[in-house]
Amino acid sequence: MGSVKRGRALLVNGTLAVLLAGGIGFAYVSLGDDGATASATTRTTAVMRGDLTASVAASGAVESATKRALAFSGSGTVSKVHVAVGATVKKGQKLAELDRTEAQEELDSAKAQLAVAADGDTSTAQGNASYVQAKNAVSTAQRALDGTVLYAPFDGTVTAVNGSVGESASGSSASSSGSSGSSGSANSSSSGFIELADPGAVQVTGKFTEADATQLKVGQAATVTFAALSGVTTQGAVAAIDSAPTTENNVVTFAVTVTLKEKPAQVRIGQTASATVTVSEVKDALYVPSAAVTSAGGQTTVTVLENGKPVVKAVTVGIAGSSGTEITSGLKEGEQVRITVATGTGGSGAQVPGGGGLGGSGMAPGGSGGRAPGGGGGR
Repeated sequence: MGSVKRGRALLVNGTLAVLLAGGIGFAYVSLGDDGATASATTRTTAVMRGDLTASVAASGAVESATKRALAFSGSGTVSKVHVAVGATVKKGQKLAELDRTEAQEELDSAKAQLAVAADGDTSTAQGNASYVQAKNAVSTAQRALDGTVLYAPFDGTVTAVNGSVGESASGSSASSSGSSGSSGSANSSSSGFIELADPGAVQVTGKFTEADATQLKVGQAATVTFAALSGVTTQGAVAAIDSAPTTENNVVTFAVTVTLKEKPAQVRIGQTASATVTVSEVKDALYVPSAAVTSAGGQTTVTVLENGKPVVKAVTVGIAGSSGTEITSGLKEGEQVRITVATGTGGSGAQVPGGGGLGGSGMAPGGSGGRAPGGGGGR
């Protein structure tokens, strides 16, 4: 009986030992898998020479560089609308009319008054004043009559018709803008009865960050691409830069207008475009990949390999272009510089004793991927 009890006790203790060991191993693996391990790789490259270009970019919508909101200078009831949205019109084409009856009567009356004044004695001061007043009244009445008709001031496309026959239209001045404004963006007034745009002269207004905007100047060259048109590009130039910024979500931007020198046939008003502006360019520059340059404590350095050993050298840099960073002093062409790139592995790379990484070939202690101390392959 005693030997049986001792046997059971040994069996229970052995079982507990196995469970405890398994629990410790699982906890070790779980802890190791919970964090990410970081490492770094290095490579070398030669100091190069070539042309460097630095640029900044922003996106916006394609819009007409010339558009106007046209309004009647007179007042009255709309009698005719000759165009609809999307219509293509020519300069001088009649777009809409007001009822001309009252304006015509006013002109006829003014002309009659002028005839009376002309027949009077215009040699006296009073007679001459009456004549001039009557003549001015005719001019005013003629302008009012002319203001009952809207004509297209340029070839373009109708983008809005803000009224219909039978409605009243009050006189207001037309609002227009183009690339010559402070921002260059076209901000046509909504008070216009008809809005007209020139689809042949287009521009893109993008929001550049304040850091990028400080590098921009009117006249700088730009390359414009289009989100919906793969491979279609065109050239342009900075036409205007907003003097006042816009702040959205604590991000400060400046609206910059880029006019296109030529509009590709496939491009339509309203499409999304990206304008890349060249802000600086250096010919035959000495440069290294930007990842090789380190700046700290007001000093810029590059790690150079000399006789196979890394040596940190202070350098002076110029522009940071798309191909690399310009080195104005401190390095020579052909020297080998070291680039260190940080890499990291997630939970799949967690190491376990004797293993190759959970999720890879390594297993828990005693597994077939990594031999546990004293184990024979996890048998």
